[in-house]
Parts: sequence; structure tokens; C-alpha cells
Amino acid sequence: MIKLKPFKAVRPPKKYVEEIAARPYDVLSSAEARLEAGEKSLLHITKPEINFLPVAYEYAAITYESGKKCFRKWIDNGWLFQDETEKYYIYAQTMDGRTQYGLTACASADDYESGKIKKHELTRKDKEDDRIRHVDVQNANIEPVFLSYPDVEEMNGLVASIVETQSTEYDFTSDDGFRHQFWIVDSPEHIEHITRIFESVPALYIADGHHRTAAAAAVAKKRRLQNPNHRGDEEYNWFMAVIFPESHLRIIDYNRLVKDLNGLSAEQFIDRLKESFTVEKQSSPEPYRPSSLHNFSMYLGGSWYSLTAGEGTYNDSDPVGGLDVTVLSDLVLDRILDIKDLRTSKRIDFVGGIRGLEILSKRVDSGEMAAAFALYPVSMRQLINIADAGEIMPPKTTWFEPKLRSGLAIHLLT
Repeated sequence: MIKLKPFKAVRPPKKYVEEIAARPYDVLSSAEARLEAGEKSLLHITKPEINFLPVAYEYAAITYESGKKCFRKWIDNGWLFQDETEKYYIYAQTMDGRTQYGLTACASADDYESGKIKKHELTRKDKEDDRIRHVDVQNANIEPVFLSYPDVEEMNGLVASIVETQSTEYDFTSDDGFRHQFWIVDSPEHIEHITRIFESVPALYIADGHHRTAAAAAVAKKRRLQNPNHRGDEEYNWFMAVIFPESHLRIIDYNRLVKDLNGLSAEQFIDRLKESFTVEKQSSPEPYRPSSLHNFSMYLGGSWYSLTAGEGTYNDSDPVGGLDVTVLSDLVLDRILDIKDLRTSKRIDFVGGIRGLEILSKRVDSGEMAAAFALYPVSMRQLINIADAGEIMPPKTTWFEPKLRSGLAIHLLT
């Protein structure tokens, strides 16, 4: 049984929402955030190092305090306000003519601790500690976690009914061309119905935001220990999430570039690849996109190649072993290029598929990189199977797009 609850969101008045809404903190460098942040942008709260000239050290105490002061200033200035009653919210995103509908709600830290909210990635201690401190100092979940669940037709029907019969609270298109719509769900009947539906959902799955989820759970645990009168219903026991049905989500490719061929010439490298792959050089100068699982695209020496892994080189009965990121890592990065640890190696870089395949050839042609590999995207079903098995995906496996826009709702911990 999954526990969800409505909450009193802190959010922008309609007239300010486009100025306040921002991309997530972890998809922007400090320099990019500084250029992107207008006067009212949430980036002054989520990436407060940009409030200093020169940009401050992001993990410094003064940086976290600056974010806290901005949050208070935004409320004092009327750029943010808090709803008077607890509500659910529906958040829709449209990209390339395709719309996904998510529920903005509070999920339970207990459900995360007990494994009902399942993960598929490891967290890094430095990034987790940063988010713990950010949540604790702000006394809020400023940005939501991105969760998913197996489709429940009753929930899909209820959401469709609400968006068809109610007016949007927010409706705008961000600079990247993505449309964002937001509905308020304040009917007691709808609130009770949603809460009851999720009581029959066996698990939620972290799509994006592993560090934010772990941080929320850590802050909840810390505050329980600090509160001698802890009851279990305090707001710090909950964290904000946007929760999408599995069928609505699309994972796009997450591609790799390598800086060298481990001392091999291009011809020697291709000969080594032929030990495990059918290698086909493409006659067209246009980028070759992988056509199916276990088919890869490679750019090397000014040409695109199709690489198809041979029978027996992968194990589709193994949720992790059957992933193309694992196949590429085992057969190419490790075996041929001697790149052992994707988390620490300086010889490899990663590019989200949202940037297209042309960026891969451009970086190779510039001499910055020696070769590039594009992968067929992971499916939501693969992600769920891995999480259900208690396994962990290799680094840089999933890239969800569109990203959640931050600033449409904030959850206070008290």
C-alpha cells in the first residue's frame, strides 16, 4: 500500500509563474544558471551560489543561507504564496506533440525506507549531503522528485476527467518549447478518491531524483530523532513528488564518447569490435540511429557504423546484463578500451540524447574525442524490472525528457 497525501503548496501567483519556474538545479552549471536566472527565477533559491560575484562555492554555508534568504524574500514580496488548504495538483508536460500527466503530491519517507519507493541508481555521498543540507536549511522540498507507477486505469480516467472539466491554474510554454499545464485538485471527493487509489498501488519507482529522495528520507529521520513528541504525521515525514503512470513516460538515449582507443588504430579497433559485433559501415553521412535493442551506433574516423551484438554476447534473462549500457561496457569499454569504472574514469563522457546525434560527430571531428557510441533507449519496463529485482543500473543509463519544471509547487516541512 502506497501512502500519498495532499499538501498546502507554496507556489507563484499566475502572473509570476513563467518568471519563477526554472529548470532543475542538477541540469545546469552555475555559469548557465547565472545567465538563465531573471530577477524572480527559482534558481536564486535552488542554485544560490549564483547570488554572489564571483559565483560562490556551492557547498559553502553562506551559499545555503543565501538560498534561504531568497526563499523568504520571494514569499515576503508576494512572488510565492501558500495555499490555505491541502490539495493535490495535476501537472502536464507536452513535448513534440506528446503530453504526459502527473500527480503532484506528498509521498511517504517511510515508504522509501521500507522499499515501497524503489530505486535503480546508487547515490553519491557528496551530492546526497548537499541535498540534505539544502532541504534542512530551507525547511522545504523546493523541487519535486520524479516518480512513476504501473498504470491504474481508474487513476488515468480520473485525471482525464479533471483536466477536461476544470480550468488550468497555469498554462505556459517555456523557452525550450515545452508546454507546462497545472490544475488544482481541491474537491474532497477527488482527494479521497486519489488517496484510496494509491493504497492499492504496490510500489512507486524513482525515475529521476535519487539524491533528492534519499535526502528527504534522511531529513525525516533526523527530525524524528530531534523531536521528543514525534507522532508520525508531521510534514517532515513527507516529501514532494510528481508521479506519472508508466505508459506516459519516455526514456531517451544516453550516449557515450571516449577520448582514446587505448593505443589501437581505428582499423585495429574495428577488428577487435568484429569479435563480438556485426560491424557495418554506413554509406550515408547522416547520423545512424540504433534500430533495436543490442544494435549500436558508432562514429569513428568521419563515418557512422552500425554495431549489432552477436548471439551469446548478452544475457536477456538478466535485467541488468541485458541492458545495452551493460553490453557496451562489457564488450567495448572494458574489454577493448580498458575503461573499468564509468563513475571515475576521465577517458569517457556522456551526452543525453536530447542534444541529438550530431553533437557526437562534432566532438569526434574536433579531435576532442576519438569515438562516439549511441544506444537504443532503455524502456520503462526494463527500469521497473531492475528496481523490482533490487538491482542497480550502470551509471548514466536513463535520460528522461521533458524534465520537471521547478517552482510550480513547493512543500514546507512544518
